[in-house]
Formats: sequence, structure tokens, C-alpha cells
Amino acid sequence: MTIHIRVRAGAIIIEKEAILLAEFKDESGLHYNFPAGGVEPGETVIEAVKREAMEEASVDVEVGPLAFVYEFASHMVEYGKGKPHSVGLMFECKLKEGSVPALPKTPDENQTGVKWIPLHELSQITLYPNMKAHILNYVKDRRSLELSETHLFEVKG
Repeated sequence: MTIHIRVRAGAIIIEKEAILLAEFKDESGLHYNFPAGGVEPGETVIEAVKREAMEEASVDVEVGPLAFVYEFASHMVEYGKGKPHSVGLMFECKLKEGSVPALPKTPDENQTGVKWIPLHELSQITLYPNMKAHILNYVKDRRSLELSETHLFEVKG
């Protein structure tokens, strides 16, 4: 059986002990998501992070190191039926000077806001994917990876 894996890219934006998240309200109730989404054809992962941050939180970001990678194996969980198998690359990002988070002019369906959630309140919200422990561990240890982009490598013959 062949399973296609979708690549997703997202921004982890943390300032003053709070994380920036997109707020949604739908049939599942109130929940939050990272500014993240699928990498489009012809787009680099870094370009996707910047685009998703702008589309979902109206912010320009400087993309930093790879904070962590997660896999959503839809065929392994009951709530994943019909959803694509995906791998998410989450990058630590910083807001560019003068960039202020806001609900986009054309938000995703059911998006109701963009909120700074204090890290000490993270356990009180519903977050998709539910990476609350990963976020708190990352903030504590700040262990990250560098993304190697082959188009930036020096070409020698």
C-alpha cells in the first residue's frame, strides 16, 4: 500500500513567556493551532513558514532554527480517518520589527482570532496538534536543529 506524506511547515513564535496561536471555533469547540500549513509546489519550507505566518496571523517573521518535527500518521488514529498522513516541521520564529499579530482579512474557515497564550496557561487550552509538552520542553531546553537547504550549498566540481 502506498501512502503519500504531506509536508507541513509552521511557526513557533514565543515572546514574553507567551506563544502566538491561531484561534478557531467549530463543531469541536474552541481550539488553537500553530500558524502552519502545507508546503506548496515550488515553495521552500522556509517560504512556507513565512507565508503561513502571514496568512494565519498577519505577521512577518524571521525564521530561525528547526524546533521540532512531528508526524501525523492519520491511519494510526481514529480521528485521522480521511486526513492526509503528514510530517510537520516547526521552526522557532521571531516577529519582524513593527509586525503586529492580527486576524487576517481573509481568515481560514472558522478562524476567530490570533492570541498570545501565556505558557503557564497552555495546559488549559485545546491545541491541535496537542504538542503542549513539546512546546514547554523546547522553551526550557531550546535544543534545535539547523535545516540544511541544498540550494544554499556551495557547488564544487
